[in-house]
Amino acid sequence: MKAGVLYSGGKDSSLAAIMLGTYYQVELNTFVFDPDRLIPSVEAAAKALGFPIKKRVFQKGLLNEMVDLVMEKGYPNDAINRVHQSAVESLAGEYNVVGDGTRFNDRVPMLSRAAVQSLGNRTGCSYVRPLLGYVRPEVDRLVDRFLIVEYGETGTIQNGDYETEIREACRARGLDCASLFPQHHDQSLVVGRKDK
Repeated sequence: MKAGVLYSGGKDSSLAAIMLGTYYQVELNTFVFDPDRLIPSVEAAAKALGFPIKKRVFQKGLLNEMVDLVMEKGYPNDAINRVHQSAVESLAGEYNVVGDGTRFNDRVPMLSRAAVQSLGNRTGCSYVRPLLGYVRPEVDRLVDRFLIVEYGETGTIQNGDYETEIREACRARGLDCASLFPQHHDQSLVVGRKDK
């Protein structure tokens, strides 16, 4: 059975894909707002894992709505969670199993229990989060065992994280991202797999 895994190219979604690959035929899915955005680093990460990848494009206008939401709230959490839910909902229309790399104590992105139950009831899709029971130190130990990873500040590393495009759109509107987004927010990008 196929599982559509939301994929940023980072360590968490990569580790989740490896875990799900034990039981499912994994297809990685990276969502972007701009259809012209190229994702060569994310494609290279997928290749290192050995899974096929599809670039998906969010519906037109969603990015502007999310920038409006960031401006309204004064922080990005609600916007990132809404974008994540949109991605999960989109994949639920195509796959019977949808997975991602959200882990224990993640706040963003994170779907509520009610949202997950609603998704399953409406679509029949199983939303699987293999890292949900793993705390960050244990995820980091597993990542160190299986993956070669580069780290960098959001926007300096070319992964498929939603936040990068939302930040760019905020800057394009003349907003000060430093006052809206967390300082020193590290991202990751998988550049190889140790067990291959």
